[in-house]
Amino acid sequence: MLRSREGIESSDHACAIHEILAPPFPFWKRALDVLIASAGLIILSPLLFLTALLIKAVSPGPVIFKQERVGRLGRKFYCWKFRTMHMGADPVVHQHHFDSLMQTDVPMTKLDRRNDSRVIPFGKVIRASGIDELPQLYNVLCGDMSFVGPRPCIEYEYNNYLGWQKRRFDARPGLTGLWQVSGKNRTTFTEMMRLDISYGRRPSIWKDVRIVLRTPPAVVREVRDILNAGRGDGP
Repeated sequence: MLRSREGIESSDHACAIHEILAPPFPFWKRALDVLIASAGLIILSPLLFLTALLIKAVSPGPVIFKQERVGRLGRKFYCWKFRTMHMGADPVVHQHHFDSLMQTDVPMTKLDRRNDSRVIPFGKVIRASGIDELPQLYNVLCGDMSFVGPRPCIEYEYNNYLGWQKRRFDARPGLTGLWQVSGKNRTTFTEMMRLDISYGRRPSIWKDVRIVLRTPPAVVREVRDILNAGRGDGP
C-alpha cells in the first residue's frame, strides 16, 4: 500500500532532522574510496571493455545505463551501470515487485530469478556477479557513492520508506555492504533496512575490511544460485 502525501511530508521532515544529526562522512573512508576506485578502474579495465563488447553484441542500444538514485541524506545523483535489460523495459514491473516486498516482507528474490523477459542474454550472470555495477567505481571516485555502504535506491522506493527506514541514508551508498554479505536475497525488506541502518550507525575501517573480505564468497554464492536455478535444481 502506497503512503499518503501527508505521510511522505512527515517522513521528509523527519529525514531533514536526521540530516542535521547524521555523523560526518569519515575522512579515512573517503581516502580508501579514492584509492580503491582509482585502482579498480585501472585493473578491471579489460573486464569492463569485454563486458561492454558482450552487451553490444547481444542487445542493441547503449552499453551504459544511467539512472537517478537517492544517496546519502536523501541527495540525488546519477548512478552508472552496465545495461542488462532490453531497451524500453517497463519500470512499472519493478515498482509492483518492490511494493510486494514491502507489504509481505518475504525474502527479497530478484525479478530475474523468475526468467524475467526484460533481461538480455547473459544478463543474469552479469547481474549476479556484480559486474553490471562496476561502472559505479566512477560514482565512488566522484564521491556520490562509497565502496562499502547500502545499495542506492530509486526515488520511487525512497518516497515509500517509513521515517525510521530513511536512517539507512545516514551512510553513503556503496557497491557492497553489510546486507549484501549477510544473505541478500534470502533476507526480507525489514531485515535489509535494519542491517543497513546498523552499518551506518557505527562506521569502522575494520568493519569495512570484513565486509570487503566477505564479498567474494557472497558473489560466488549468488552466481551459483543463479546457475542452479537456470538448471531447475537450485533453491
